[in-house]
Amino acid sequence: MGVTGGSAARAEGEAGGSVVGAAGEAGGSVARAAGEERALTSVAAGDRFEGEEPRDLPRLWHVTLSVSGEEAPLKEVRRALEQLAHDHPFLLTSRYANDHAEIRYWEEARDLHDAAAVALRLWGEHRQTAGLPPWEIVGLEVIDRQTYHQRIAEGYGPPPASPVGAHPF
Repeated sequence: MGVTGGSAARAEGEAGGSVVGAAGEAGGSVARAAGEERALTSVAAGDRFEGEEPRDLPRLWHVTLSVSGEEAPLKEVRRALEQLAHDHPFLLTSRYANDHAEIRYWEEARDLHDAAAVALRLWGEHRQTAGLPPWEIVGLEVIDRQTYHQRIAEGYGPPPASPVGAHPF
């Protein structure tokens, strides 16, 4: 059974995660004239160095998607998150308040780029069908399975998702 979906928080470079950002530039800044657009650079997903093993097999990624916006009635937020979980059983757990929510789940994808792309589409693509509030994504964290388990073993990060379902913060 394949696992699909997306989640929000932040993608971070520590402990094996990767940063998902608007620009692929590493390090310092480049001076530019006012109004001049910055050129984005990136490494294409799937690019490998010579002699590197192929990574075509799907892997599991732990995704945390954070959304927020104008206040909505708590009952409606809970109902919408429960509907999303019913429609897409890949969701492990979600936490919510009247102006923000966090969704956690496992995504099966070839690489971090693919897992993050699915996660970034999740809220918008299912907003109407699940009746989700018109909130925006404010954070995304995507980490591999090994990093997730390493963090848990070291006492960092959230405990394993249990119980499954939608819960208030």
